[in-house]
Amino acid sequence: MIKLSIIFFLLFTAVNVTYAQLSTPEFAVLKANLVKAVENAKLTDSLFTKLTQLPNKTALVTGYIGTLEALKAKHAWNPYNKIKYVGQSLKTMQKAIDMDKENMEIRFMRFSIEFYTPSFLGLSKDLAKDKKEIVKHYQNGNFGLADAELVKNVAKFMIDSKKCNTAEVKILTKYL
Repeated sequence: MIKLSIIFFLLFTAVNVTYAQLSTPEFAVLKANLVKAVENAKLTDSLFTKLTQLPNKTALVTGYIGTLEALKAKHAWNPYNKIKYVGQSLKTMQKAIDMDKENMEIRFMRFSIEFYTPSFLGLSKDLAKDKKEIVKHYQNGNFGLADAELVKNVAKFMIDSKKCNTAEVKILTKYL
């Protein structure tokens, strides 16, 4: 019985080490840097390089990579590269969602990318689906590992986006 307990402990520890490339404090720094990267192309590239080099990426890390690809589009001056980066970003975001369909943070990242992508490009196909999933999380009070600040900021963004109907806004307002 003790051997079995030790085996489970080692297996659990190995799984956590393999899939938890970033600690909670490192995620906090990443989130802070991601906000700065919106206006800083060099920081965007640096974060992108760091995250793409991680082995066995989690769904959340993959989502952050997709977000950084979208920021690369923002910083690119060539229209062709802008469209290429956004397209790749949305593919990466879909991969992250396929890895963890219930992660509100990943859904929100894709929603915000598509929200800011000009609609005439035809790349904003998942806005309604992601909005529905995000609101469902608020309705159920199910935020996974999202902290209180993220929950509040997502609710505010969703309301400010003007994509939510009155009933959805009422659900989101409870978390402001």
